[in-house]
Amino acid sequence: MDPAHVHLIITHLPIFGCFLGIIVLVYGLWSKSGTTIGAAYLVFLVSSIGGGIAYLTGESAEELVEHIRGIAKDSIKSHEESAEITIIALAVLGIVSTTALAFTSRLKKYSNEIASFIVLLALICFFLAARTGYLGGKIRHLEIGSDQRHLNAKLKTGRAI
Repeated sequence: MDPAHVHLIITHLPIFGCFLGIIVLVYGLWSKSGTTIGAAYLVFLVSSIGGGIAYLTGESAEELVEHIRGIAKDSIKSHEESAEITIIALAVLGIVSTTALAFTSRLKKYSNEIASFIVLLALICFFLAARTGYLGGKIRHLEIGSDQRHLNAKLKTGRAI
């Protein structure tokens, strides 16, 4: 398995992990279950680590695909810029979630406020990760974000969109 393959597989973790973590955390808040809230924090930590791995494998993946005919170089740049913002947000989410998990007993008085803040942060991370994934998909998947006539014309000429 090459770095590009690892990158393509692991990039889904921050997207789906944030989404799943939000659902688990909201359920934990609703049911007033500290264990469920803690599980959500762990999901966010794993999502953040996955985002870090995706970010670290991105450059190797770029080197493998940038010379392939039909690869949209502008899409690579947009994806890379979005990934830089996303990894910062995911790092903050991972640190805040780990801190909240580690100090749950000491911060019990503020647990709902902390969890609510983390839900908001996770929503931001989800949307940033989803946007980064969308932009990454446009690198190789010409059908993303194009109307069919435009796509057919580009495919016939062999030019990248």
